Order: sequence, then structure tokens, then C-alpha cells
Amino acid sequence: MQLDVVCSNTQKVLSQLSFNDAVFGAEFNESLVHQVVVATNAAARQGTKAQKTRAEVSGGGKKPWNQKGTGRARAGSSRSPLWRKGGVIFAAKPRDFTQKVNKKMYAGAMVSILSNLVSTGRLSVVDSLDIARPKTRDLVALLARMGLKDVLIVTDNISENLYLASRNLYTVGLCGVHDVDPVSLLAYEKILVTSGAMKHFEESLS
Repeated sequence: MQLDVVCSNTQKVLSQLSFNDAVFGAEFNESLVHQVVVATNAAARQGTKAQKTRAEVSGGGKKPWNQKGTGRARAGSSRSPLWRKGGVIFAAKPRDFTQKVNKKMYAGAMVSILSNLVSTGRLSVVDSLDIARPKTRDLVALLARMGLKDVLIVTDNISENLYLASRNLYTVGLCGVHDVDPVSLLAYEKILVTSGAMKHFEESLS
């Protein structure tokens, strides 16, 4: 597969690079991608929610009133879930939401997503991407010249200037090639990848 490599400054095609069809030309496996995306989102959940049952709430050791003779309903504890300051009936406890995804499934989902991005024209390759100053307006102007607004930048080398310029843009994401995941690739309209990052994808997924 031949892909154009564009200069980030002039927007001119510098060359064409050959990439492995097994990585960037595979069929889209929707069910696999869905499973991996769900697992990725589930693994991001903290799972730290905790509530107390009636056995864990402080107090309530004494019976509030006599069983009979008061005219009121029977009550054995003031920490019943029916009472104010009582425990929770089905109390939430800390839990792990992680779902098992083996390496082969994860790699297959990444290949499906990258191939779909290439086939739909949502992935662009640049020789390199950097700016001279850590200014947000400089990065906005650079992306505007390339016709990009809602974009994820995937690079093999994140410079300090590029990081500082992109961190205040809500529609622009910046990710190292080692940190990219299926969810981030699907979250943006366009994906801008450096040629070095493309080589890394090809080596790690083939």
C-alpha cells in the first residue's frame, strides 16, 4: 500500500511510502473493535464507589423503643435502611471493571481501526510535526493550513513546544505512538500521523 507523505509546512506531497497491507489494508472487524473499545472504557473506570450497609453504619445498637405498647411500628435499630442516617440496602462496594483482552485481540482491533481510517481518508501522514514556539495560535494556524480542526496528532516524538501549544485546544489531541489506544483513534474526525509513528505501527502490529 502506497501512502502520500505530506510536508506539514507547505502541504505538498514529499514522497510516497509503502506500508504493509496486513496492517493498513485489512477488513474492518466491527464486533472485535466494539469488544476492545468497551473493554478499554471499562478499564478506565475507577470502581472506587463505596457505601455502608446497616451493619457498617455507626450507632444503632439500642432498640429505639419497646416492641409492643407504643402504637408505633416495630423497630430494632435506628440504622435501618428505612431510617434517616441508616445504612444502604444493596450497598455499592469497590470493584474492578477490567475485562480480559489478549494481545492478539487488541492488535487485531488496532489493525481494523487503522485500516478503516486509511480507507475512509481520515488518516494523513506527515514527515514530521513541530512548531518553533509554544504558542497555541501557531499550532491552530498550522492545522488550518492543512484543513484540520477536530484532529488527533500521533507522533513518535512529542516536543515541549508542541505539547504546550496543544494542551488548551479541546478539539485537538496529542498522543505518543506508544500511548495511542482504540478509543482515542475513534474519538476524532481526523488522525494526523508522522511517518515515524507509521513505521512503529507497522513494526508492532505486523
